[in-house]
This record gives sequence, structure tokens and C-alpha cells, in this order.
Amino acid sequence: MYFLFLLLLCNCISFGEMGDHCGCCICCLSKKKRNVTTKNNEINILTEQEKESEMRLLLLGTRESGKKTFMKQLRIIHGSGYSEDERRSYTKLVFQNIFQAMSEMTDAMKTLKIPYSNPQNEIYAQWVQEQDIHQITQLPWNHAQIICHLWADKGIKICYSRRREYQLLDSIKYFIGNMARIVTEDYIPTYQDILHVRSPTDSITEQCISFEKTILRFVEVSGQRGLRRKWIHCFENVTSIIFLASLSEYDQSLEENNKDNRMEESLSLFYTTIHSPWFANSFILLLLNKMDILSEKVQFSDLKTYFPRFEGKRQDVQDAMQFIAQLYKQKGTSKETEDKRVIYPHFICATDTIDIRALFHTVKHAFMSQLLRKYEVL
Repeated sequence: MYFLFLLLLCNCISFGEMGDHCGCCICCLSKKKRNVTTKNNEINILTEQEKESEMRLLLLGTRESGKKTFMKQLRIIHGSGYSEDERRSYTKLVFQNIFQAMSEMTDAMKTLKIPYSNPQNEIYAQWVQEQDIHQITQLPWNHAQIICHLWADKGIKICYSRRREYQLLDSIKYFIGNMARIVTEDYIPTYQDILHVRSPTDSITEQCISFEKTILRFVEVSGQRGLRRKWIHCFENVTSIIFLASLSEYDQSLEENNKDNRMEESLSLFYTTIHSPWFANSFILLLLNKMDILSEKVQFSDLKTYFPRFEGKRQDVQDAMQFIAQLYKQKGTSKETEDKRVIYPHFICATDTIDIRALFHTVKHAFMSQLLRKYEVL
């Protein structure tokens, strides 16, 4: 009899109230417990669907390509922006960026053996060199005057025109142009000031936006050579890659070794990234940044000097842009395999909020189309 009881139990046959005590399968459960089990299954399905509705976008690129600026724009356009206290916290960084750039130029004046047109500026330059940039928290009017005197020097202007020969923050011209506003007593950085501030990425940051019941999670990682190994744990479940590259770095060398060409380094990283097995099924969006700087630079720095294959018109920004875009597109074909990736390039100026707002609109719809194709809706 005991054996028969076990046999009936294992086959989920209910006698009397046995179904109230058997949990081995749904057919043995009471109606109440079957409803609970069904609800749990529905919750699990919804949870999985919720996970599927999040798209993870990895933001990659070499140092100073504009990743940090892109993330700031994301926060300004689609996030909560920056409160007054948060904007105020950037004040010190603005002052430090100004002193850092002027220190870089006065140092380059010695290296490049460029004389000052005004001997008094040699004394000012020495004073700038003696400042501890990390300790700067204020910019008094008399210090701002020293910076402006140096900037007006003909020797410094020559030095600035040769900035491809040394490392210099791109934002110095912008900050000098806004110096009268920056030195006011009640100065609080504007969004545009924040977008121009340089602060290297040494960690991984994320920013999320909602779109059509889908979460777009942007993940930014450092572009510095020594920190790229930290990327590896970001690779899992990446839906898309947004790769930023600077159009204006064709004549510059790496900050890490001051020898290798920055654009060659970026092209190499792009090739390695898009042909990585981690990204075999990822959507690739290429953002070619710093159109404004390229437009200025091609007027005095010949692209053909650094990339002899360039056959376009000299001092023509459109020809230069198309050539550089083609360099990146060519990286879509792997030499080792027949892997050919479709590259979607966009020319941008990351500090232009109107430009980036339009780009976000295009990007969001492109990603949604990709998601629909993935689930065979399109």
C-alpha cells in the first residue's frame, strides 16, 4: 500500500486532498497554487522582457576624442542638466585649464626657441611656469591681465600656430575669448564653459535616457593607453558601439609618447575594436568630431604632409573630412578574415549642443530600428 502511494504521488495522480500537499508538478497543485505559479511565471517573463528592452551603448575612442563632452551633452539634452551648485563646481577647472594651456605654451616657447615680442612677457611667462596648477582656485583680475598680455604677444601667436608640435588644450582660444566674463566676481560656468572644460576620464561613467519604453544606457570608458584594459568588463551585452575620433589630430602626436601620430593610433584602435569577437553583432556608429578645429587647421597645416595618400584640394575642409572618413571606412574590412562591417559615419562638433541634439534624434531612431530588426519586427 505504501508503494502504491508513492507510485501515485510520483505520477501526479490526486486522491482526495492529495493535490493540496503535492508540489512535484503543476497538475498536482490546487487551483489556488496553480494560479500563484502561473503569476510567478508571468513575472519572470516580464522581467526577461524588461531586460531585453535595455540597450547598452559603449562609448569608445582615444584620448581627447570628445567622449567626455559627448556625455556632458547627453546629460544637458536628455538628463537633468547641471544645477547651479554643480556648475559652480566647474569654476576651479576653468581657471586651471586656462593656466595649464598657458603653461604649455610658455614651455613650448622655450622648446621651439620662439622669442617674445615684448620682453616683459618673458617675466610673465616665468611667473606662469612657477604656478602650481592644481592649487589654483581663483583667477583675480591682475592674473587674468597677465594671461591676456601673453596671449596678445606675437611670439605666443606663432607658438599657437605651431601647436601640432606640442600638447595643448583645444579650449584655450575659447576661454581667452570669454575672459572678461570669466573673471567677474559672480562668475558661474555656463553649459558651454562646462563643455569646453578638459578633465581626463580615469573611470567608467554611465548615463541613461528613456526612449519609446526602451532604456539607452551609454557607457563611457577612458581612452588613455594605460587604462584601456579596464574596458574588458564593459563588453558583455553591448548592443552598439559609438566610436569618437578627432578630425583635427592628423598632425598631432600622442601625449603618452609624443612620437606616434594620434590619428594613426585612433585608426588602429578602431580596427581592433570593430573586429573584436566581443562586438561581432554590435551596431557601429562612427562620430568624427572637431569639425570646427579641422576647418581652421587645414588652412595652415597640410593634410598631405602627414597622409601622403590624400589627393584632395589643399586647404579644403570638405575634401579633408571625406578623406578621413574614408580612412575609417576602410578599417571596416578585416585583413585576416572576410569580415566586413558597415560603418555609419557622422561629422560633428561635440561642443555644439544644437548639432548634438539633432545627432541624438538620428541615433535613437537608428538604434530603435536595429532593435526591431533584432526581434524580427521589421
